[in-house]
Amino acid sequence: MSDDARATAVAYFDAWRAKDFAALRALLADDVTFVGPLGTAANAEDYTAGIQRLSNVVTDIAVRKMFVDGPDVVTWFDLHTTVAPPCPTANWSHVQDGKIAAVRVAFDPRPLLPPNAHNT
Repeated sequence: MSDDARATAVAYFDAWRAKDFAALRALLADDVTFVGPLGTAANAEDYTAGIQRLSNVVTDIAVRKMFVDGPDVVTWFDLHTTVAPPCPTANWSHVQDGKIAAVRVAFDPRPLLPPNAHNT
């Protein structure tokens, strides 16, 4: 299972980096759940649409490390955008039956928000 989970996570980040949203969608379970600092999703269509919107400002996804524990993969990466310095990000993905069934993301979203949207 570890090899399958890693391969699925690698394919997910490759598809996102390439902005190949059809390939990314194919890696998600229909009922995938997502929770992160900038939003949530309860199905693959909403999740894919959110990634597409975010990708309008994404210039690179520099994966630093993947940690695999059975069906779970934690990926540490730097999210490069046109609106902020690289954003260190932790992504936990749970892979079930070869598809990503859950994603939780942690990062400081303040640099990505408009200046008046937060207090520093």
